[in-house]
Amino acid sequence: MTQTHLAYMTPGCMKAMKDELHELLYVLRPDMEKTTAWAAGLGDRSENADYHAAKKALRRFDSRIRFLTKRLEGASVVDPVEQIAVANGRVLFGCTVTIEDEVGELCSYSIVGVDELDASRGMVSWVSPIGKALLGSKVGDVVIFKAPGGERELEIIKVEYLPLETTLLKGNA
Repeated sequence: MTQTHLAYMTPGCMKAMKDELHELLYVLRPDMEKTTAWAAGLGDRSENADYHAAKKALRRFDSRIRFLTKRLEGASVVDPVEQIAVANGRVLFGCTVTIEDEVGELCSYSIVGVDELDASRGMVSWVSPIGKALLGSKVGDVVIFKAPGGERELEIIKVEYLPLETTLLKGNA
């Protein structure tokens, strides 16, 4: 049984998904259909590497189109800036949190959807261990979460609701 999550996403993620879907439907897939037709015209398809490669690309595009379509249909778009009205100082989806770890180092994390996480930029999923630990906390709280290296304690230093620039993970198809 696969676990599904609500498709919470920021407006930037929604736009990136719509842009990618548009490019797949109206640029990449039609071009690959032409390539497939050209390759099919070369003769015997059983040993035609160009034809098989083009068909494989079409299947990959179709898979990604299905994924994006389904994700967009079930999307719940949450604008981080609008969250401030209901946050009451708590960490909610879209929040940027500055924390201090056990050794006194400060760093910031933004709580985002599963399709836009990017640990190298401090973008963590709301369903990740650190995301779950941070949700609902306030400045001054200490949260504990299980990291690969063991339990970690983080103190919440600052909670902000800022516009987020996200990038889309393309490996989810």
